[in-house]
Amino acid sequence: MIKEALQYIIGLQQPRIEEISNQKYYFHNGIPILVDGCRDCETLEISTLTSLVDYIKNRLPDDFSTPGGMPKMIVHVESETEVRLVTVFNDDMKRWELAKVKARLPRIALNEFVGQEQFIIQMQSMFTDTDDKAIVMQVAGNVEDKTIANYGDDGVSQKATIKTGLANLEDVIVPNPVKLRPFRTFHEVEQPEIEFVFRMRNGSNGISCALFEADGGAWKFRAVHSIAEYLKEELKGVENIAVLS
Repeated sequence: MIKEALQYIIGLQQPRIEEISNQKYYFHNGIPILVDGCRDCETLEISTLTSLVDYIKNRLPDDFSTPGGMPKMIVHVESETEVRLVTVFNDDMKRWELAKVKARLPRIALNEFVGQEQFIIQMQSMFTDTDDKAIVMQVAGNVEDKTIANYGDDGVSQKATIKTGLANLEDVIVPNPVKLRPFRTFHEVEQPEIEFVFRMRNGSNGISCALFEADGGAWKFRAVHSIAEYLKEELKGVENIAVLS
């Protein structure tokens, strides 16, 4: 029995190939080495497109290449907030995900009513400057309490009284729809213009305001296109890589 045990131990030290969980391992001095290389690479998680471009240009190893000039890397723009860097199919017909980029965005209260002060702060800090932003802030910031009234029966237009000077008051039609650019995608690209229905109402706690999306989510497609175009321009001249959206 001792002789058999010693022979078994010696056998473990001999070079050999074994299949474990459908993957082939080469054993050298008892140490397993995956034959086809890394199957599950640890994904690098970053938050900016700039970091992704820098990683691709300066840090990816030069030996990522495939016969026939096929793109070795694929930059996949999955959504307006996520981009993945993956490889083409490896030997087991899977892709290695090398990096994932997820935008860090502020939480914007949309499609719900919020207090007047919160709404104004949100408009100032989470929207880029546009003509309609200035109009919305003028109306929301100067509206007189208890003066908001329905204007017509279409459920969209409203009338309110706002301060236009130290003592002057003026009735205005609340603008609708308004075109605004909230921070909804990566900061490296232009924020998409989105149509909103702007509403105000009186309540027990005073005036509240809301912006309701009115473009059916079409802005997401424009944002994805902008991200893809940005990456194509930044990665121009980099070989063995494709940008898909």
